[in-house]
Amino acid sequence: MIRFHKLALGAAFVAAVGMSPSSIVGNVGQVSALTPEEEATEAAATAKAAEQILKEAEPYAPPAGSSSFEYEAEVHKMLDIVVNSLYTNKDVFLRELISNASDALDKIRFMSVTKPELLDTKKELEVRIEYDDEAKTLTIRDSGIGMTKDDLIKNLGTVARSGTTNFVKALGEGAADVSMIGMFGVGFYSTFLVADRVTVASKNNDDETQHIWESLNGEASFHVGPDPRGNTLGRGTEITLHLKEDAEEYLSPYKLKEMIRHYSEFVTHPVFLREVKTIQVPKEKEETAESDEEKKDDIDDIEDVDEIEEEEEKEPEMEEVTTYEYEHINTDPAIWARDKDEITDEEYQEFWKVVSKEGGDAADWSHFNAEGNINFKSILYLPNEIPFALAQGRPDELRPGLRLYVRKVLISDEFDLMPRYLNFIKGVVDSDDLPLNVNRETLQESKIIKIIKKKLVRKAIETIRNLANKKIEEDEPEEAEVDADGNPVVKDKPAKVHPYIQWYKKFGLSLKMGCIDDSANRDKLQKLLRFKSSKTKGEDEYVSLQEYVDRMKDWQKDIYVFPGENMKTLEESSFMDIFKEKDIEVLYLTEAIDEFWLGHSREFDGKKYRDITKEGITFSDEDEDLAKRRNKVYTDKFKPLTKFLKKLFGSNVMKVSISKRLGKAPAIVSASEYGQSANMDRLQRAQAYSHTAEQGIHMPTGILELNPRHPFIIKLLESLPEGEDQEVPESVKDAAWMLFDTATMSGGFPIRDPKKYAARMTRTLKNNLGVESLALADEIDPPVEEEEPEEPQFNVDDINLDDLEGINIGGDTMSD
Repeated sequence: MIRFHKLALGAAFVAAVGMSPSSIVGNVGQVSALTPEEEATEAAATAKAAEQILKEAEPYAPPAGSSSFEYEAEVHKMLDIVVNSLYTNKDVFLRELISNASDALDKIRFMSVTKPELLDTKKELEVRIEYDDEAKTLTIRDSGIGMTKDDLIKNLGTVARSGTTNFVKALGEGAADVSMIGMFGVGFYSTFLVADRVTVASKNNDDETQHIWESLNGEASFHVGPDPRGNTLGRGTEITLHLKEDAEEYLSPYKLKEMIRHYSEFVTHPVFLREVKTIQVPKEKEETAESDEEKKDDIDDIEDVDEIEEEEEKEPEMEEVTTYEYEHINTDPAIWARDKDEITDEEYQEFWKVVSKEGGDAADWSHFNAEGNINFKSILYLPNEIPFALAQGRPDELRPGLRLYVRKVLISDEFDLMPRYLNFIKGVVDSDDLPLNVNRETLQESKIIKIIKKKLVRKAIETIRNLANKKIEEDEPEEAEVDADGNPVVKDKPAKVHPYIQWYKKFGLSLKMGCIDDSANRDKLQKLLRFKSSKTKGEDEYVSLQEYVDRMKDWQKDIYVFPGENMKTLEESSFMDIFKEKDIEVLYLTEAIDEFWLGHSREFDGKKYRDITKEGITFSDEDEDLAKRRNKVYTDKFKPLTKFLKKLFGSNVMKVSISKRLGKAPAIVSASEYGQSANMDRLQRAQAYSHTAEQGIHMPTGILELNPRHPFIIKLLESLPEGEDQEVPESVKDAAWMLFDTATMSGGFPIRDPKKYAARMTRTLKNNLGVESLALADEIDPPVEEEEPEEPQFNVDDINLDDLEGINIGGDTMSD
């Protein structure tokens, strides 16, 4: 039906253009404005267009001498799967064809090892790609093993052979094994994503004749026969795609280069693209029968020789010439397929630039071959600079950095081969065990991919550990300088910063995220963490958890951590007093993610993490019996005060207790052991979408710990009336509230009621300054001041020096 419409359209077009423009214009009594030359040019263009339309409208004729072969059952369903379901990106057709060509080249190369004569028909092992704008065709040609007539029928017809019906049915039910697709030659049929007609010419050494295979998109048959052009290939296969109207973008050399580099950048065999170029060259002059002597006589007859020279100096007439150039596209080597002992560090760094598309060097890398049930080769790189999305705190926006290849053919450069916290790692993974012609979404769920991901994560963590354990090379000692007296000059050389510390400052957050997300590798990741502590000095000095455990006190059972906003605040906190006194190291946690990973990790090397801002901090170096008796005495002594304060503060505190760990501070507010810390409360309130206020959720209540040895606490106890029924003075209540406010801020919690806090501070200032009343003084009424006369304006330009002559100033007379 479609061909009939084209034929009718072509006939109508020819009938319409058969009338010349001059005749059409003449019908309305006007004369044509075109010159005879222009009319001839337009008529030729019209005839060419009509010929092209008629050519396209002609019914399809199979190649001369070919035989027709009917596809077996379910061909339409299979092609529908290929075109509409299997591939989500039409560009992959070129990937599939280059991959097939590479396989054919590998086969002939392998066979030629024992039979070198197989390459006599064609020495070069290569892939060449050509495009034709006029014919709207794209051709992919290889010098591989080629196919016989039987091979063409079998290999390009298997899409509908026995078993396809069951496969289609299983795929529709979601039960088919996607690896089965490779058995049906589906990769070749991706050509129908972009082509109306596909022609395959092939020549095998075992067949004297070059054969051709051809099929229309959507037809139920294909045609195979001798190639009417004869043996043009020597050996190999040539696939010509007659492109659809909406696929003419694949005639662009820029588009083709981009696709070849993207999908086949590291294919072993060279891939060449023939680029059509139009250049300007001098037009050749027609030869005349006039002899040189006659030309000389003509010149002698001309009087003005200069006129001849001017004619010779004129620029020659130019004409356009079409040329063809083959450009080698896949020039980058696949170094992951080479022996790592043969690759230099410079080559690894150069390949890093190819993979990352960035400048600078990689921090470290790992090149390995994974062997076992699943085999693959890989190079993993640790970047030196943090990706932009990660630097902006948006790890979910970070694109995957690993490229997945199957036999050096790119499957995807956005494949989720790494967990979220390791997405900054870049590199390549090449497996021979994966099916090539399967879309990314289906392959993502493959069992093979899950095994590969597990091995890659393990290797990535090992690469980071190797960087952390790398030894710093010492600089060679310099010759000592001496001063004028001959004494050596001692210079303080800056300490060398370990490369892992430089790297960890940028990527440490990702490792902490891994402690949250990856429970299977949590212990390994914790060993890679680094912290500032109460015993580290300098900007680049950090401590690992293992180092902390190794230098713990003999009696120490827990790893003490202190989450907070910044180092200065933590150093000056009252919570640190007792730890400084006992010389106990405390890890400072100043990053927002710290308390989250801490909540998932709980312990390291059998030692629990203990937040020093929470209750229950005890030290095993004390006499337990003495500590217990002492605490009982303090509790009984200060019971009236603790009871009064709990009643006074009400729901603002969870409880009031006597502290065992306060040093210089009179009191502090701590969190309950399993409650929310002050730092976590601060982080949650800082969230952009926090609805705490709207939901009416109160701030978490803490535990008020009193220092029984501090004079403020002792004085406050003495200030209470002896009888419980007696009224407590307001000054004592204000003092208690101020003590609570100070302890709240020291514990990192915000003031609960700023308005009442301001009122208490105002009363305190009033008493301390001896102010009897807070009433404002009367407004002053200053007297009206008389306006002073304006000073006269003095302009130097208005002075006439002649008028000053003769005036005596200081004994001197003004004169000329």
